[in-house]
Amino acid sequence: MTATHHLNEDERQLAELGYTQELSRSWSGFSNFAISFSIISILAGCFTSFFLGWNNGGPAAIAWGWPIVAAFILIIGLCMSELVSAYPTSGGIYWWASKLGGAKAGYYTGWLNLIGLIAIVASVAYGCATFLDITIGVFDSGYTSGKLGRIFIYFLAILVIAALVNIFSSHLLAVINNVSVWWHVFGAAAIILILVLVPSHHATIGDVFTKVINNTGIFSGNKGFAFILFVLPISAILTQYTITGYDASAHLSEETKGASNAAAKGIWQSILYSALGGWILLLALLFAVQDSDKISAAGGGAGAIIAQALNSGWGGTILLVSTAGQFFCATACLTSSSRMLFAFSRDRAVPGAKLWSKLSSRKVPANGVMLSAVIAILITLPALVPVDINGVPTPVAFGAVVSIGVVGLYLAFAIPIYYRWRQGDNFKVGSWNLGRKYKWMAPLALIEIVLTSIIALFPYSLGGMPWDPSFSWKFVNYTPILVGGVLILLWIFWHVSVKKWFTGPIKQVEALAELSEQ
Repeated sequence: MTATHHLNEDERQLAELGYTQELSRSWSGFSNFAISFSIISILAGCFTSFFLGWNNGGPAAIAWGWPIVAAFILIIGLCMSELVSAYPTSGGIYWWASKLGGAKAGYYTGWLNLIGLIAIVASVAYGCATFLDITIGVFDSGYTSGKLGRIFIYFLAILVIAALVNIFSSHLLAVINNVSVWWHVFGAAAIILILVLVPSHHATIGDVFTKVINNTGIFSGNKGFAFILFVLPISAILTQYTITGYDASAHLSEETKGASNAAAKGIWQSILYSALGGWILLLALLFAVQDSDKISAAGGGAGAIIAQALNSGWGGTILLVSTAGQFFCATACLTSSSRMLFAFSRDRAVPGAKLWSKLSSRKVPANGVMLSAVIAILITLPALVPVDINGVPTPVAFGAVVSIGVVGLYLAFAIPIYYRWRQGDNFKVGSWNLGRKYKWMAPLALIEIVLTSIIALFPYSLGGMPWDPSFSWKFVNYTPILVGGVLILLWIFWHVSVKKWFTGPIKQVEALAELSEQ
């Protein structure tokens, strides 16, 4: 009797896709959902990128923008759920693009996905470090928050701890992600209750749903038609950045039991629940505003609202809950990026592929974990440069890695969605599918992705515009430079070398031959 007689349904489907079961399939459907829910992390994105919504549109942009953008993101997620059900592999988005669009489509998709995932690791870990710094300052009156060098040290420490957790225990990682779900659920609920019950004053419905703000200095702070076209759209990055990373359910599908259904549900359910919870959390923050002008003067961050509305005890509690949630998120993000790097390297698409696809004795791509962390550190180095916009300290570098993550991930999502749409009814669906709804969902998803990716390239202030007298490199949103530079290099490498040898996903097993022996 050969080993193939013992293939279960998950292993059989994986063999049909060309792979052997190397990773440990120890994750439940709930664990799969948990990692995407943890990476989306309303305790991370809603707090750390709040300033993008406030400064580029104000309360009205956040209150109305979040549910509108979230609805489009759910459509994107449903399209991806159908794809992961048909192709539950660690390569996820890259594998789908290769299968449906060929090796070239897979090559560009894989690199965009990898860039996006590592940028998300960087942004979440740096956001966590920033909130850790603020939290310590709340509990220690002698502590001075906001020192960039110290925040960067915290950032490094967070990445090291997250890497160690990823490297030394896959089981522990699954447990942490399960805990993270409940931390986000109960933590967010506790924060909402505090913001509703404790402040002595709350903003009016008009303040929350109609007040518009332009703190960028662009168009002299005016809020006319040009503002609507070029400033207000940037507020959408708050939602687009927060509700991302749900492709983790696909990257972890080779480690998930019943992956064809579980990973598909993990994607769309994590988006839906995060969208609902995030909107309630943001509304609680907006209604807790005591003086909007003072919030703007303090940089437009969520921390300013908490400090204004609550005493140090209650405020410190909220910051502590949020910071812990952000750490859970950073750990999960590193898991997702390392699995993508593993899968892409397994197919020899990354320089040093053997090193990054090598598994440790615990069946974890430890080298890939470490490389992801190191690159995350390198692209965040500009955060050491102090930046003030209109006299207010502004995290331009953080905004840039946020935008890099959004552009990289969502453009990667668009490629397989496009090819699946083009394939039409010839696409072989999995056990979870959209039926004929893909015909209108796919084009809507693609339009939203293109628009958002363009918006993510916009400068955040006058100083970031090369044609303005106040221009300085420290103000620049370097997303177009990094993403554009990488795409140019990829184009060169493809035509000079890669197209001669890269054929897309490599078959580890000949599935039909293996199955015919049974």
